[in-house]
Amino acid sequence: MEWRDQGILLTSRRHGESGAIIEVFTPGRGRHLGVVRGGASRKTAPILQPGAQLDVTWRARLEDHLGAFTVEPLQSRAASVMSDRLALAGLNAVTALLSFTLPEREAHEPLYHRSVALLDMLDTPDLWPLAYLHWELALLDEMGFGLDFSACAVTGATQGLDYVSPRTGRAVSEAGAGEWKDRLLPLPRCLRILYDAPSSEVAQGLRTTGHFMEHWLAPALGDRALPSARQRFVDLQARLDRPGGQ
Repeated sequence: MEWRDQGILLTSRRHGESGAIIEVFTPGRGRHLGVVRGGASRKTAPILQPGAQLDVTWRARLEDHLGAFTVEPLQSRAASVMSDRLALAGLNAVTALLSFTLPEREAHEPLYHRSVALLDMLDTPDLWPLAYLHWELALLDEMGFGLDFSACAVTGATQGLDYVSPRTGRAVSEAGAGEWKDRLLPLPRCLRILYDAPSSEVAQGLRTTGHFMEHWLAPALGDRALPSARQRFVDLQARLDRPGGQ
């Protein structure tokens, strides 16, 4: 068995004395694991950093075997953002969530291309957090947990949508919220429309997507805790947005 594709490196861990087992997200094969012989060597280990874009060839005797990768580097994203704490934390959040969420060997091509586009924006810090927020919405949708912001779940109104029901994932208007307002999640405008939103508004959006990742997505995957890399990114962004944050 053999195939060749390009992909995003999600994780790499040592295997034996000198090898490594890597996870790669490719458009045609989804999240796929394999051994890289010599992957822990001084020559190859620097290539196998999360977020790297690789050209990979996978070979195995049978399709259900772990198999072995040969890899050629195309782009090293971690190296380019090493001096930017927020960008590096964001890169780690993306790769960790993809590794956590994606079923093995199941293609998710639209999400793959969206993830590549997001990672290629790491050097645009003014745009990246909002793009990341919408990537989380796309991830939820791809996994079957899409949120509906088209109209108020109570009144049917399409204007004044300020909240999200934590139970249904549907939008709720100010009029429809009534006495239940305090129990609803925020629906900032930047969750519905891409625009130059302030950081505080993006943080509200991340609170909402985080709720559905924790309470819908994670339980469907065996009730595992969300990767800590996501919370580190959210916390770091909140600190950096405050005056004097570092």
